[in-house]
Amino acid sequence: EFLRVLKLLKETKDLVSAGKLSGAVGNYSFLSPQVESKVLEKLGLKAEPVSTQIVPRDRHTSYFWALSRVGAACERFSVNLRLLSQTEIQELLEPFGSGQKGSSAMPHKRNPILSERLTGLSRLLRGYLLSSMENTGLWLERDISHSSVERFIFPDASGVAYYMLNLLHSLLRGLDVNREKIKKNLSLLGDRVFSQALLLSLIRRGAKRQDAYRWVQEVTLVSSRGSVKGNAGKHTEIRKYLSKQDLEEVFSHDFLKYVDSIFERYFEERKAIG
Repeated sequence: EFLRVLKLLKETKDLVSAGKLSGAVGNYSFLSPQVESKVLEKLGLKAEPVSTQIVPRDRHTSYFWALSRVGAACERFSVNLRLLSQTEIQELLEPFGSGQKGSSAMPHKRNPILSERLTGLSRLLRGYLLSSMENTGLWLERDISHSSVERFIFPDASGVAYYMLNLLHSLLRGLDVNREKIKKNLSLLGDRVFSQALLLSLIRRGAKRQDAYRWVQEVTLVSSRGSVKGNAGKHTEIRKYLSKQDLEEVFSHDFLKYVDSIFERYFEERKAIG
């Protein structure tokens, strides 16, 4: 997701790098297109093909869309980190400095204040995007309703996005991965994680999906009184389709066999974007 955002930012830079010196209504009343081209070239800009008194603001909207995507990417990470840092879960935790306080009311809590800040600021970036969209509809050649907005949203949105990326970088560098708690939480499920493998195996062997789903649900919901594998081995309907050997294969399913392929695709995309 962040690679796609990076690619979008690079594309947006080219899109917004446009200027104009074509007069009050864009028809070069007193300056030629040649003069405009020379001046804009020195500024690293290209000429707006068709302008009014100003460059059309849809270009700027693209910039704020890209910044809002930065915020959304940061938010998706921060929301998941907040969920995984709950006291009852605590698989991932924000960096926590010596002497740092947590919840003011419940001292045992390590509040994810950085992640919460990222979530809030992403909302702010989306607000700037809305303001930029409101700026695209201007009267005739132009009116100045947009300028009062742009004086604020350009520096503010750029600064917020920059701050968010730096904050996320610091958070990731100090991220506390609680491996023991992850193992413990996974163990709470027992062999219920194989429910989908069991369902699909039954369907492949000819069972109707609705029936197979009901049978798997029956053996998983009572798994507190035994393992799913053991309950499935005793289930009359399941045993009509799956032998003991079949069940062994189901409950030895490798969920991670394609992880390397996922990483390979990621690094290929990363290399392509640069």
